[in-house]
Amino acid sequence: MVNIRKFKNFITDSMAIDMGTASTIIAVKGRDIVIDEPSLVAVNEITGEIVAYGKEAADMQGRESRDIAVVAPLSRGVVADFERTKKMLGYFVEKAKSGGAQIVIEAVIGMPSEITPVEQRALLNAAEEANIGKVFMMEEGLAAAFGAGISPEDKRASAVVDIGASTTNIAIVAKGNIIHSRSERIGSQEINEAISTHIRRHRGLQIGEETTEKLKTEFATTFLPSDLSRSIVVRGRDVITGNPSAVEITIGELYPVVEAIVRRVALIVSDTLTELRPEVAADIHDRGILLTGGGALLQGIDQYLRERVNLPVLVADEPRYATVRGLLQMFDEPVLLERVTKREPDFLQNAEVPFEA
Repeated sequence: MVNIRKFKNFITDSMAIDMGTASTIIAVKGRDIVIDEPSLVAVNEITGEIVAYGKEAADMQGRESRDIAVVAPLSRGVVADFERTKKMLGYFVEKAKSGGAQIVIEAVIGMPSEITPVEQRALLNAAEEANIGKVFMMEEGLAAAFGAGISPEDKRASAVVDIGASTTNIAIVAKGNIIHSRSERIGSQEINEAISTHIRRHRGLQIGEETTEKLKTEFATTFLPSDLSRSIVVRGRDVITGNPSAVEITIGELYPVVEAIVRRVALIVSDTLTELRPEVAADIHDRGILLTGGGALLQGIDQYLRERVNLPVLVADEPRYATVRGLLQMFDEPVLLERVTKREPDFLQNAEVPFEA
C-alpha cells in the first residue's frame, strides 16, 4: 500500500512568496528562487482583459500600444486592485509549480508589520483564490532577519532594516521573536518619483520608468560623491515642444534629490532606536544594523546610514532575497512556522475586502 503521507509530500509544493509593490519573488522548497518578476500586469483598456504579466508586462511599459495600459495591482506594499492582484498571483504560482498535478499547495507570504486587518484579509483572500490550499502570513521584518542569517535561537537582539520599493520595515529580533517593529510607507520607489519630478520641473524633460530606474541604480548615489561633476546624458520628451530631446545631468545635481528621501529613512531608523529598552540597545550598539531589501543595493546607503546613526551598518548577502529565503526556512521548522505566522480567522472574519466589486 502506498504511504499517503509520502505521496502527499511528493506532490505538494511548499512556496514562500514575497509579493511587493515592485517585484514578486517566489521560492519553492528544494528549488530555491523560481520566480523573480515585476509586480505588473498589462491590461487591454477596452476589454479589461489582462494580456501580460510580470516581465512581459514590464517590457511593454512606456512603449504600450494604444489600447494597453501597464499597471501595478499593489500599491504601498498592500493590495490596491484585488481582482488583478489575485490573477497576477495565480499566474506566478502556476508558473512556479514543479509540474504534475499538485493536490495541495501551502505558502508562507510576507506582510508589513503594521498592515491593517482589511489589508491582511485582502492579501489572504488573493492567495487563497490563487489556488493555494493553506496560507500562512508572516511579518516581513522577521522573515528578512531569518533570511539574512539571524538564528531563531539567538537570545541577543539584532536590528534588521528592510527597505523595499514602497515600504521600510524595521524589526528588532531576539530569540526568534520581534520585540520591537516599525513599518513606514516609504521606499526606493520614492527616489524614482523624486528623480523624475526633478528632471521634468528643472530640466524640462519627461523621462520614463525604465530611464528613471537606471538613473537610480546605475548613476545616482545616496552618499556625497567625490566627483560632483560626473555626468550622464538623459533622453526623453521635451515638456514644452513634445519633441524627443536630451539633457546632461550631473551626479551632483541628483545627489540632494536622492539624499532627501534617504534622510527620511535614516530618521525613521534613528527614531526607532531611541524606543528600545537598555539591554536591547546595548545589543544593537554592539552588533549594528543589517540592511535587506532592494533598497539596500542603493549606492552608498550603508555608508550614509552608518554616519547618521553612528552604528555599524552591513548589507546582507543578496539583500533582495532575504525575506523570501526567511519565509522558505519556515518549512524546515514547523513548530516555529506555527508560532511566528498568522492566519487569524476570528480576527479577520469581519474585515471586509473593499477591492471586490
